[in-house]
Amino acid sequence: MKFLVRPSYSQHLSSTAMAMSSSFCPQLPCQFGTRPIFYSPAKSPFTLSFKAFASQASIASSGKEDLRVGFLGLGIMGAPMAQNLIKSGCDVTVWNRTRSKCDPLINLGAKYQSSPQEVAASCDITFAMLADPKSALDVACAENGAASGMALGKGYVDVSTVDDATSKLISARIKDTGALFLEAPVSGSKKPAEDGQLIFLTAGDKSLYETVAPFLDIMGKSRFYLGDVGNGAAMKLVVNMIMGSMMAAFSEGMLLSEKVGLDPSVLIEVVSQGAISAPMYSTKGPSMIKSYYPTAFPLKHQQKDLRLALGLAESVSQSTPIAAAANELYKVAKSHGLSDQDFSAVIEALKSKLQQ
Repeated sequence: MKFLVRPSYSQHLSSTAMAMSSSFCPQLPCQFGTRPIFYSPAKSPFTLSFKAFASQASIASSGKEDLRVGFLGLGIMGAPMAQNLIKSGCDVTVWNRTRSKCDPLINLGAKYQSSPQEVAASCDITFAMLADPKSALDVACAENGAASGMALGKGYVDVSTVDDATSKLISARIKDTGALFLEAPVSGSKKPAEDGQLIFLTAGDKSLYETVAPFLDIMGKSRFYLGDVGNGAAMKLVVNMIMGSMMAAFSEGMLLSEKVGLDPSVLIEVVSQGAISAPMYSTKGPSMIKSYYPTAFPLKHQQKDLRLALGLAESVSQSTPIAAAANELYKVAKSHGLSDQDFSAVIEALKSKLQQ
């Protein structure tokens, strides 16, 4: 079987010295040494044949056996990611807590198993996209979890956003079975997931990274290999901490411009042409003016990521007052029933403060 994938060229960009862990599970400190970071952009498509990896090997040097792929978690992100794999011709088996969410993918040709354990047992590589650390840990390690179906020669790729300590717990459990583990949280929301334009922040077993690279290239536009387990989780939390703080500041600017008699639409245009331009502003700004927040990245998940990032910062005694203030704003928004709205709905928390 042949896949159309985008080739990549591993490029040594820089070395990073980090010392990060998480207060989520403080008994597992995270140590980061200076190590290379490899960035692989997507290139023009070409045809690649590969075979299932055996034992601790990466891509086999011969043969054309198909890799069977499992996908656990079919929410806002997981469903379009799995769909892209299916449409690219991959042999995909799916599972979700809510069975009905599997039906559209089954109609596209996916197989179904009734538990994470059964998916992992029937597949060579299992991807997991869960909402939070508890869900990720339960799906991997609980009774009938994926780890129960893992074995030598299999691989588990967790693309959920969790803290580094949770990722290490899952990694340890998977490795106890003889299988390989890779964390690969994604930067991007619903639309990039649908378009196959995600950014993968990977860490863990390098041979598994090389084996699943063709699948990552189907689902994303670029991928970074960051070394030891925990580095990918930490990078994702830092990115989402910045994003959440940016949206809070943008919301303040939108309301201030309106308060002083300016047109917020013009503000969006001005910002989009300057040094602080970001796609997020021009994409979400017009809807925010109309108080309309179609969910691409749920507000409750943004607040969760800020909480985890603050725990990470506290574990290394790094001051993050801006992120801490933003986190409080998202908590106010949640208290107003906006958890399942897009994270841009944080502007409503500021409106309520103005009305007090």
